[in-house]
Amino acid sequence: MSSERLTIVAKIWAKEGRVDIVKSELIKLIETTRAEEGCINYDLHQDHENPNLFLFFENWSSRELWQKHMKNSHITAYQKATEGAVENFVLNEMTKIG
Repeated sequence: MSSERLTIVAKIWAKEGRVDIVKSELIKLIETTRAEEGCINYDLHQDHENPNLFLFFENWSSRELWQKHMKNSHITAYQKATEGAVENFVLNEMTKIG
């Protein structure tokens, strides 16, 4: 298993009028994810100017453990609960260089 730390930046845009459901479902992910093996931090943010935009800033001890997280049942439950409510989703896998 790779020991290189992984940073994830995920942007989620809720469809107009669907921000409440997306926000509540994203919040449900926090506690469970923070308890997962390899999770260093898992922080959810909401944009001040565009409340439909959410950003997760995450750090994981390895890419493998992050991938395991992405296959967990709480992620699947989030995806089902927000089906049709998310306008766009962009995920960046990053490595800290400084």
